[in-house]
Amino acid sequence: MKANLLRMKKLILPVLLLLSLFTAAQDQAVKSLQSESGKSVKKDVTDTSKKNWKKGGLYSLNIAQASLSNWAAGGDDFSLAVNSLLSLYAFYQKDKHSWDNTFDFNLGYVNTTSLGSRKNDDRFDLLSKYGYALNSKLNVAGLVNLRSQFFKGYTYSDNIRTLSSNFMAPGYLLLSAGLDYKPNKELSIYVSPLTARWVIVQDTALSNKGAYGVTPGKNSNLEIGAFATINYLKEISKQITYKGRIDLFSNYRRNPQNVDVFMSNILNVKLSKVLSANWGVDLIYDDDVRLFGVNKNRPGLQVKSLVGIGLLVKF
Repeated sequence: MKANLLRMKKLILPVLLLLSLFTAAQDQAVKSLQSESGKSVKKDVTDTSKKNWKKGGLYSLNIAQASLSNWAAGGDDFSLAVNSLLSLYAFYQKDKHSWDNTFDFNLGYVNTTSLGSRKNDDRFDLLSKYGYALNSKLNVAGLVNLRSQFFKGYTYSDNIRTLSSNFMAPGYLLLSAGLDYKPNKELSIYVSPLTARWVIVQDTALSNKGAYGVTPGKNSNLEIGAFATINYLKEISKQITYKGRIDLFSNYRRNPQNVDVFMSNILNVKLSKVLSANWGVDLIYDDDVRLFGVNKNRPGLQVKSLVGIGLLVKF
């Protein structure tokens, strides 16, 4: 356990250091995306209708090199992959009311010489947050978050394939009420002292094993705890942007000192109008995911690094 925590600290600290160094001037295009949730969309003076919604997104398709360590969703330690990302948003703003909605879907396929072609990475994340402004920087807010995957995932040991995940196995449904602090247009800090999180395991084989902390044979487990999420978007230059997110959850009912961590980092370099290079690092620590160690019964830090180049289209 101590070794896992030390390893987590060693990996998280460099990423946080990288984040802190991104203090250069901001690109207007990226800046406008981040700020849409904090202001109304401007309309033409001849248009008398009220435009309170701003919608859009991006799609990227990359050839990438992926490296995984203790990745519960399945995959090889090192592989070449084709990876795609669909990211959508819909922001509403009127008077003191705001409603932010985002959806991210990541899907990758990998080819290895030993095991052939198969799915390597699959994750979707739906987040909806309503806020009522107390002042220019602070909102009282409610948040709903659903995170899971669509397809089966496997772990591989000595060329033996073992089912490790499936659709809504695990799935994480989170309901929360708290305060959302936005000191500037790049940073959002949401904190809740009372949050309900359901860990869902709909796959019978996995639920019978008690995977992801559910009682063996049960399909879900309710956790009550404290939750915080920090979102950061920063422009380094007109060609380079960074986006980071970290979610922290402490389960009051079981080992509250063992905080669950979900952290994602994306560094994007624009090479041309539609061509870009990117580097993504995801870190996950969940005290109830006990698939690691010598006996495959201990929690561990999950790490995924993805370096790629490909097409990027905004709409």
